[in-house]
Order: sequence, then structure tokens, then C-alpha cells
Amino acid sequence: MQIRESAEDYLEAILVLSKKGGGVRSVDIASMLGVSKPSVSHAMKLLREDGYIAMDRYGTVTLMDKGSEIAHRIYERHTVLTKMLEGLGVSPEVARADACKMEHDVSDESFEKIKEHLTAKGEI
Repeated sequence: MQIRESAEDYLEAILVLSKKGGGVRSVDIASMLGVSKPSVSHAMKLLREDGYIAMDRYGTVTLMDKGSEIAHRIYERHTVLTKMLEGLGVSPEVARADACKMEHDVSDESFEKIKEHLTAKGEI
């Protein structure tokens, strides 16, 4: 299940926003990611066509199963990598920004070892 990094960011944003309660709208996604509404509209169209999301007639965005799977995987990576960097003394703001970059590129093997290490230390 390979999709582009930007699509992963959109799916992760939808997940995070949905956890806050209420419906997720394109304007919320644009605000969270710091992108234009037309960019979000284009991305939502592609994600909808590929079966990652659904949108109702009011524009509320919902993750479909395969979109949810990707979103949860990326969100877990973001969370674990942020904790790792903060544990090394990186400021929370920089840790979050760097984790966002790393979450897309770190191998499954490396990520699992990082997660095992942090779990063994009781940090996650």
C-alpha cells in the first residue's frame, strides 16, 4: 500500500482532526496543514477516487478502511518518533516537526526497533 507522502499527511490530519470530535471539513485540514483550500479540495478528490476517504453531501470527510489503516500507521510513527526525539533532549516543537519528516522515510525495521526500545524503557 504505497501512497505519496502528501497523501499520508492528509490522511493523518483527517485522523487527528476526527479524534477532536465533530466532523472533519476541508477548511479544517487546510488550517492544520497550512495549505490552501484548493490544494485540499484536489487532494480530497484524489483520495476519494482511490477509496481512502468518503465525503458526504455537506463536505464532511471520513476515513475509509484503507485510509484509516494508513492514517493510524503514520500517526503511530509520528507519535513514537516525537517521543524518541524529545527523550534525546530535542524541544517538543522541533521534535514534532522532525518526526513529521522522518515518519515517511524510516524503514519498518528501524521503526519497530525504535518502538521496542522505547517500550522497554517504559516511555511509550
